[in-house]
Amino acid sequence: MAMSKDPHAPHAPHRRQLLRALAAAVAAGPVAALAARAQPGGAASGAGAETRFPLRPITLWVPWPAGGATDLTMRLLAELAGRHLGQKVVVENRAGAGGTLAMPILQQAAPDGYTLAQLPYPALRAPHIQRVLWDPIRDTTPILQISGVTFGMVVPAGSTLRSVADVIAFARANPGDLTVATNGAGTTPHAVMDELAARHGFSYIHVPYKGTSEQMLAVASGQVMLGINSNGFAPFVDSGRLRLLAIFAEHRTRRWPNVPTLKELGHGIVATSPYGLVGPSGMAPAVVATLHEAFRAAMHDPAHVAELAKYDQEPDYLGPADYGRSLRESYAAEKRAAERLGLRPS
Repeated sequence: MAMSKDPHAPHAPHRRQLLRALAAAVAAGPVAALAARAQPGGAASGAGAETRFPLRPITLWVPWPAGGATDLTMRLLAELAGRHLGQKVVVENRAGAGGTLAMPILQQAAPDGYTLAQLPYPALRAPHIQRVLWDPIRDTTPILQISGVTFGMVVPAGSTLRSVADVIAFARANPGDLTVATNGAGTTPHAVMDELAARHGFSYIHVPYKGTSEQMLAVASGQVMLGINSNGFAPFVDSGRLRLLAIFAEHRTRRWPNVPTLKELGHGIVATSPYGLVGPSGMAPAVVATLHEAFRAAMHDPAHVAELAKYDQEPDYLGPADYGRSLRESYAAEKRAAERLGLRPS
C-alpha cells in the first residue's frame, strides 16, 4: 500500500535544508562543492552550508619583501587559486630572518585553512643552526610543492672579477676585503658561500639583505662586490647590469647556457631550494584537498608558468603526501649537514 507524504513530517525541513546546502555548494563552484560534500559535518552530513570551505578570504604569508621574484610569482598564484576557490587569497609579506618569519604565524594560527604560507628551504635549516620555538615538520600541514629556484653568483657588470676562480683568488690575497651580499643569514646562498670559503681557505664580509631587489640593486651599484641569491637576479643579468659567474644547479640552464655550474668548475656543490605551500598543523584532510586542487590548477595555469619562466623556474609539483615526505627527508639531511659542519643552535 502506498504511503502518503506528510509535508509537516519532522524529516522534511531537514531534507530541504540539505538540498539547499548542496545547491549552494554547486553554485559556488566545483571545488567548493567537493569541499561541502567531503568535509566531516559538511552539507552532505547535515550541518548546513555554513561548513563549506572557504567562506571568506584566505591569507597567504610570503616571508620575503614585496616586489621580489618570489613575491610576484606567489601573488599571481594566489590570484589564480582564488578564482578556483571562489574567494580571494590575500598575500601578506613578513620579510626577514632568512625567510622564516611565517613559521611563528603558522604555529599560532587555527588549522582551519584560512592561514597559509610559502615554506622556503631555509626554514628546514634554521632549527639546526639557531634556537627557534617552531618546528617546520611538527607545526605544518603540507599542501603542495610548487617550484624551486636557481641560485647563482653575480657581480657588477664592470667588475674585474670575471670568474669564480677570480673571486677565490681575490679573497685569499685580500683577507676580509671581499664583501658578499645574500638574502639572509642561514639561507642557502649564505651556506654555499661559507662552504666555498671553508674549502678554499678565505674569509669574507657577509652582508645580509631582506630581499632580492634590494640586494641586487646594492650589487649593481657597487655597494657590495658580489651577490649570491636565487634567480630573482634574472632581470638584472638580462639587462646587462650584473654579470652571472656561476649557477648552483646540477646542470646549466637553458636561459644562460654559457654560464657554468659550481659542480662542473670542480667545487662539488649543488644547491637547490624547492618551495611549496603549507598550513598550520592539524588541518582537516578535506580542507587540504580543496586547497591542493585549487593551487595545483593555479600553478599549472599558463600565466603562472610564464611568470616562473621569467626567473628561469618551472613548476615542480608534489602532492601533499609526497611533499610531506620530501620535507622530512630534507629536514633530516639539513640536520646531518649541520652536525657534519659542527654547527649548533645558539
